[in-house]
Amino acid sequence: MKIAFIGGGNMAAALIAGLANKLTDGANIHVADPNAEALARLHKQYGVTTSAAADAALSAADVIVLAVKPQSMREVAAQVLPFIDKAKQPLIVSIAAGIRSADLSRWLGGYGAIVRCMPNTPALIGMGITGMVAMAGVSAGQTKAADDILRAVGPTVWLDDESKIDAVTAVSGSGPAYVFYFIEAMQQAAEEMGLSAEQGKQLTLATFTGAAQLAQQSSEPVALLRERVTSKGGTTYAALTSMQGSDVKAAIVTAMKAAAARGKELGDELGAAG
Repeated sequence: MKIAFIGGGNMAAALIAGLANKLTDGANIHVADPNAEALARLHKQYGVTTSAAADAALSAADVIVLAVKPQSMREVAAQVLPFIDKAKQPLIVSIAAGIRSADLSRWLGGYGAIVRCMPNTPALIGMGITGMVAMAGVSAGQTKAADDILRAVGPTVWLDDESKIDAVTAVSGSGPAYVFYFIEAMQQAAEEMGLSAEQGKQLTLATFTGAAQLAQQSSEPVALLRERVTSKGGTTYAALTSMQGSDVKAAIVTAMKAAAARGKELGDELGAAG
């Protein structure tokens, strides 16, 4: 499989790390990015070919991954369009937040073989998860190709309706920030209670990692796992009662709905650009 990346930033680099010399040879991957330093690093590490901008190398690609900032997507689409081989019908994979497939298709002259993806930052260590949705013009083989590419950095979740991408954005796309926020709070509390910063960090991170793995490996609902740690009148009970009194769960749900709403707004704003 020949794959071209438009954009060589962190997410593209994470995908290339999972793909090069595994799903395809590094020489079959082309990266276009104006950042010469990033291109040199990717070439040295994975043997990819590079260019400073979209060029004729795209015409040979089976898959073109658009890994650029949402605000740049319309301009990038215009740069890519002349190099899309309509006879070859390459798959376009977009990992830009907020850009709807219909808008990208319009910017690409009505092109229909597009898969829209929402990965998250743990992809940088191969532990991401990606929500994905395909336009009607995507073949079964192209769906598998998109799945193989994104699985290079973690599992995938396919959606039957693109509007659900906003929920994916709120849950997993933005989700790592919520976890980091909670970790910050726990580490702050640890220090305020007399532990050193290093002790607080070690205890907090190990707790998050262990609890997440326990939830992942258990067949039981997380609510039951929580109840098993919570003895009536005990320390955990005191903490959870305090959180309930402060409506922490409701605040989290409200916050995630705000993220989803903002995702929809971004789609409206960016799509109205032309």
